[in-house]
Amino acid sequence: MSQIQKGHVEAGGARYGYEISGAGAPLLLLHGGFGTMEMFAPVLGSLTARRQVIAVDLYGHGRTALTDRPIDAIAMGDDMATLVRALGFERVDVLGFSFGGMVAFRLAVQHPEVVNKLVLASVPYADTGFYADIREQQKAITRESAAMMMQTPLYDTYKAVATRVEDFPEFVARMGEAIRRPYDWSEDAKTLKPTTLLVYGDSDMFEPEHIVRFYQLLGGGLRDAGWDGAGMARHRLAILPGVTHYEMSDAPGLVDTALAFLEGAERA
Repeated sequence: MSQIQKGHVEAGGARYGYEISGAGAPLLLLHGGFGTMEMFAPVLGSLTARRQVIAVDLYGHGRTALTDRPIDAIAMGDDMATLVRALGFERVDVLGFSFGGMVAFRLAVQHPEVVNKLVLASVPYADTGFYADIREQQKAITRESAAMMMQTPLYDTYKAVATRVEDFPEFVARMGEAIRRPYDWSEDAKTLKPTTLLVYGDSDMFEPEHIVRFYQLLGGGLRDAGWDGAGMARHRLAILPGVTHYEMSDAPGLVDTALAFLEGAERA
């Protein structure tokens, strides 16, 4: 087993905790909101068997303590470019899940020269993509709800690695603000430079129309590809059967689909 390199990189005034493991082409791995890099623990071995994985705790999450900044995917996209360069990488593939996928999307939009291929797992391009009941639930993520969240396994994972455990209520408050901030990145999606794979569960938290629209914004799903595939878009869409949003990060199907795409083997 390859040795794990651990440390912190300063970016945007925050100290990002990271771990590098495995061997192969570099893959930046970004976990979902309220999680840590441990979110990918069940599938990490499958990834590190074929890739050098750079796992990062997002701003405010776990090993990466809050500063006076808000939690904002756009700013974190810039931070990830700083981190990649600081670790000595010129270009990386990127796999981001949920909120981490939003950060991965911003990285690819704002710093396309850093990103080779991009995998966005369960990621919306606008806040309107969530089912209405999910948007209602997002309103309840406040400082006051932190006490309830401290009774969940999510908090146990945070507490195990957090730089400042006492920040949790403030972290929850700022995540609530970030989640409720309106955004629409459809124009950015149209100009996305890195070749991208969108992955969703068939029981995800987004309306199916939003998923299809995202693919169409990337130039896919607009026409028949033709008998020889000449009309196929360069981007890809995958729907994993029997997978919810909450299972996506450790779904074996995600790793298999992502690696086939990253290695150019999905049409072999």
